[in-house]
Amino acid sequence: MSVIADITFLRPFWFAAIPVLATLMIWRYRRSGQPGDWQASIQPHLLAAMTAMGRIEPAGSRFFAAVPFVIAMFVTVALTGPSIEKRGAQTFRNLDGVVFVIDVSGSMVRDESWPSVVNMAHAGLSALGSKPAALIVYGGDSYLASPLTADHRQLAQSISLIDEDFMPDQGNRPQLALERAADVLQNASVLSGDVILLTDGEGLNDDAIAAAMRITELGARLSVVLAKTTVSGNSPISPATFESLVSVGGGQIYETTDLVRFMEDIGDAATSRTELQDLQLVLRADIGRYLLFLALLPALLLFRRSRA
Repeated sequence: MSVIADITFLRPFWFAAIPVLATLMIWRYRRSGQPGDWQASIQPHLLAAMTAMGRIEPAGSRFFAAVPFVIAMFVTVALTGPSIEKRGAQTFRNLDGVVFVIDVSGSMVRDESWPSVVNMAHAGLSALGSKPAALIVYGGDSYLASPLTADHRQLAQSISLIDEDFMPDQGNRPQLALERAADVLQNASVLSGDVILLTDGEGLNDDAIAAAMRITELGARLSVVLAKTTVSGNSPISPATFESLVSVGGGQIYETTDLVRFMEDIGDAATSRTELQDLQLVLRADIGRYLLFLALLPALLLFRRSRA
């Protein structure tokens, strides 16, 4: 009885066909009151003679008129998708995530190095496998351009569409973007993730380091892809600034020429963390196909041998 109680129908709307089949079966059963409905066309004494000679099946064949409808009912119940819970199944579920944080201020987008930044983001997406990714862009403010999604192709297209008119706010405040990245990881209950900051270093300060500390507290790590821009009139960013940021974030520093190493690191992290998950999904096994074998039993009656 417990097994029956655990059955769930995946496509219950097919049950609507059963009353229709039952009505048709009753109607056909009543019309089969005489052998082959010959009584409407043959005189009674000729009908009796042909029945005695075995040329017409007797009226006792009413039962066989219902066989096709019984078969159809078995098929209909199979189509409703009766299912039982599949216990102990080996399943994989990825609760990691990668958040790409891209500086889209004027010093980045208008620089000749911008295509290489876009190329690094595309390469990182291609190495993620099934791991979901999110996109945050920032300038004077930060925006969640895409929540965590496994549709990496669409995310790559969104990055390709970024131009110098993309960001409405002037300025450069990476700390806001890093705080938003931490919010994305926390709201999605990500077990272990990565934040990839693609920047030329403008605006990095103690507030950005504090945001990096929050990211590490959530079990994630922060890495930086350094874009060496040429249009910025400001003084070069000290390497110590980047080192302090990734030291707190627990990640790596990549230049736009470190394409292979960047892809390998992201790919290795995606594989290992997926294998370490010990989670199981609730799966249901559709047993409707087995009811089709039961439908074959009454179908055998349709192949009975006729009497000579």
